[in-house]
Amino acid sequence: MRRHITFERLHNFRDLGGYPTADGGSVRWATLYRSDSLGKLAGPDARACDLTRFRELGIDTVIDLRYPWEIASRGRHPESEPQTWHNLSIEHRPYDQVDREPDADPWRFLADRFAEVALDGAVELRRALEVIAAAEGPVVFHCAAGKDRTGLLAALVLALLDVPDEEVVADFALTELATERFLADWKVAHPDREVRWNGFGRAPAVVMRLVLADLRATYGSVRDYATGHLAVDPAVLEALRERLVERAAV
Repeated sequence: MRRHITFERLHNFRDLGGYPTADGGSVRWATLYRSDSLGKLAGPDARACDLTRFRELGIDTVIDLRYPWEIASRGRHPESEPQTWHNLSIEHRPYDQVDREPDADPWRFLADRFAEVALDGAVELRRALEVIAAAEGPVVFHCAAGKDRTGLLAALVLALLDVPDEEVVADFALTELATERFLADWKVAHPDREVRWNGFGRAPAVVMRLVLADLRATYGSVRDYATGHLAVDPAVLEALRERLVERAAV
């Protein structure tokens, strides 16, 4: 199976399958995907081959984690497509990564922003987990770059499936492979702007290590965070596991 799904315009579309779980199982392939903005499938630079490839995945449900204003200005996935579409904007405190002054520790700054989303986005994150658990077919969730908001939800799902930390961290860091393409596209779209912040477009492993440590320090465990702060019904977590974890053959 393929971790990275190749598109012309999308540069961070990945299958979350194959990761091992603590009980000896593994996350099912071709069931849950993460991506950068699916608005690229319908925008002025969209490629017909990308839409064909997207259709071939048989995706049933799309979760868009962006702000409504981002969708209004940059587009959503094609409305002509049959997928059920949910806009669950998990970030409540927008910030500009481009014009920040260079930081001595940009990774602590990013981890602190993740902590804000984990705190503020409880309603939307709970709903995202419910949608994933209840969907009948493959699901994809995305934000703009498929990095921060998407990275947080991916980490939560994997951790709740008891995927080991090193695998959760490694999945997050795979976005680093898309950084060069992301920055190139951003510069084309913003020819009059300059990137000042040294963390822009980056997703190093250290950020997710900090995020997981922060969640446990604040809430006790990722599961306690989900059942406590997010108020996720334990039955939803069990449904998530039943849907996404393939048991080891006996």
